[in-house]
Amino acid sequence: MRGPSALRLLLAMAAVRLALHTFTNGQYGFHRDELAFLEDARHLDWGYPAYPPLTPFLARIALELFGAAPAGVRFFAALAQCGAMVLTGLIARELNGGPRVQAMAALAVAVSPLSLIAGHLFQYVSFDFFWSVLLVYIVARLVNTKDSCWLVAAGATVGAGMMTRYTMAWVTAGLAAGLLLTPARRHLRSVWLLAGATIALAIVAPLVLWQYEHGFLALEFTRTIHQRDVEIGRTDGFLWKQFLVPAHLFTVPLWIAGLWFYFRRPEGERFRVFGWAFIVSVALYAVAQAREYYTAPLYPMLLAAGACAAASWSRWARGLLWGGIAVATVSGWMIAVPMAPPGTAWFRWVVSFHGDLAEEVGWPEFAEQTAAVYRSLPEQERAAAGILAGNFGEAGALNLYGPALGLPRAMARVNSFWLRGYDRRQPQTLVVTGVSEKFVGRHFQSCELRGTITNRLGVVNEETRDAKNLWVCRGLREPWPEFWRKIKAWS
Repeated sequence: MRGPSALRLLLAMAAVRLALHTFTNGQYGFHRDELAFLEDARHLDWGYPAYPPLTPFLARIALELFGAAPAGVRFFAALAQCGAMVLTGLIARELNGGPRVQAMAALAVAVSPLSLIAGHLFQYVSFDFFWSVLLVYIVARLVNTKDSCWLVAAGATVGAGMMTRYTMAWVTAGLAAGLLLTPARRHLRSVWLLAGATIALAIVAPLVLWQYEHGFLALEFTRTIHQRDVEIGRTDGFLWKQFLVPAHLFTVPLWIAGLWFYFRRPEGERFRVFGWAFIVSVALYAVAQAREYYTAPLYPMLLAAGACAAASWSRWARGLLWGGIAVATVSGWMIAVPMAPPGTAWFRWVVSFHGDLAEEVGWPEFAEQTAAVYRSLPEQERAAAGILAGNFGEAGALNLYGPALGLPRAMARVNSFWLRGYDRRQPQTLVVTGVSEKFVGRHFQSCELRGTITNRLGVVNEETRDAKNLWVCRGLREPWPEFWRKIKAWS
């Protein structure tokens, strides 16, 4: 049984959110992760060391449609989060929730810290979230209609999700376990499961082939990044952080009620697949020592059920819940997205603790400062000089803004930049950014510190704090192929 449709209301809510994101997403500049995606968008392939190919492909479409403007590039990310809102409301409808329930479920997802950030940053997280919620909706339709044909759509969604982010495998594993542990397991004997699996495999086949041809770089990359995250403590507190990051603190009662709905409420028994899916997926992430935000795509199915459960609460309890969602909405938009006008006290306060927003400031200035060092070289030496960046944000910024400043293509020792190789001219004079004095001393015969990176707003971020030096280095100590092999770094 399904609740009455509130699709028009859900679409109106999503349209308002999309308009707000579009209006605010151009306030600052690109994030370092976005600069990496934009560079890969100009070098389309079936795979990359750090992620599957779909996100760079969408970045290419955004570049073609809107140009290199932050609000335009981020349009698809905002659209994906608005779509996830609508889908969560529709999941609540499948659970027999009415229009108010569907609206509450959609808003509860929209105020989660990760969803707000994913709506204003062009990253694979945004699209991974959407595919995961779509998969849950498809499984809800499967359970409600008892029509195994929905497994075909599920297979296509899993394939698209795997072409976006490999963590789709965890969501899929959780849902598969949920089906196995409930009477819905009968669908797994259907020929439609084979059809869905075939479609998923066909979608990911080019990615698998690319990884095979490149020695499965994704495994090496993931192992290195995971080891780094564990060593520096990024995976600490996985369980208690579930109350703060994947869903908003004010909606914790809602998702706890959602778990109760699936396991203890009679009307939730048919959909217990989602309760088991959540538990199994979180357990897998915990065992794998994942970061806390990886679980965010699992919470919409709990929030949808929690909204259904809340319909039977007392009026004052529902009022408190709506009040909490309202506070979360206002505070979230004030803090998590680029609402604050640059240079204001509000802006300085937000970027002082919101690292993602701080990383959106200063990239055009960084390119100009690098260009000034490059132009300071004698004309004959400058014609044969190259640029080496220490991280993908720097290299991405230099290749985005550098051509207008007369800069050659920047190289970098990380991820896709490293895979694409070094400057074929094999320059012996380099402008080097974002590396330590120890690095340049080890690899070059002589280096001069020519400047430090600043930004006009005085924002402290990774560039002005940790990667601030601009060097001119001469005389590589080893041949370029050997040097390039040694400096590879996954980040």
